[in-house]
Amino acid sequence: MPDTPNAIPPVTIDVVSDVVCPWCFIGKSRLEKALALKPNIPVEVRYHPYFLNPWVPREGMTRDEYLTTKFGSPERYQGIAGRVAAAAASEGLTYAVDKMRRQPNTLDCHRLILWAGAIGKAPQMKQRLMDMYFTEGADLSDPEVLVAAATSIGLDAADVRQKLANDIDVDKVEAAASAAKEAGIDGVPTYILGGVAAVSGAQAPEVLANAIEQIAVNRETFLAEQQRAAGR
Repeated sequence: MPDTPNAIPPVTIDVVSDVVCPWCFIGKSRLEKALALKPNIPVEVRYHPYFLNPWVPREGMTRDEYLTTKFGSPERYQGIAGRVAAAAASEGLTYAVDKMRRQPNTLDCHRLILWAGAIGKAPQMKQRLMDMYFTEGADLSDPEVLVAAATSIGLDAADVRQKLANDIDVDKVEAAASAAKEAGIDGVPTYILGGVAAVSGAQAPEVLANAIEQIAVNRETFLAEQQRAAGR
């Protein structure tokens, strides 16, 4: 069917986030609600890696060790955990902090999301990993846990197991995460809308929906303004 003159081109939404970032967990839900508020605006959501805790070793570490390193002690995190759990519950999500026993390095998680993208299932892979970590307390540093997660969305177990063991696409994921840092992204989730505007943080669905609509309608104007500013 030919395009009509008033057809809106898809708005790209580049989501920079990490699977162990609780606000990314909440933010993904809010983004999906935002999209439901604007069903007539076509979008293309693309996920990009970010390492919230790049210092966590590849084999992961105990949750208590992680909380002590990052916050001073597990007890000092309790207040933050309560606020996160309440925010998650308001979105219909479960943030089961008491089930989390290990803190993973997320390089391999991001590799799974990359591979799932090849079959059009990056969002499902990301959601499954976050559900396993935040709600089920799964150990995402265990390769067999990752294989099970991958097979649950349709990837081949033997293929994923072999790739995980051979560092395939490690360089690609690390380069993408570094590019986000070099672009000035220092907090997640960050949503880059239409390649011209960035929204940071787990914003309310209404805020995200309005921003997406503004880009859909005014993207060419925003782009022209950026180009003029760059030429000054």
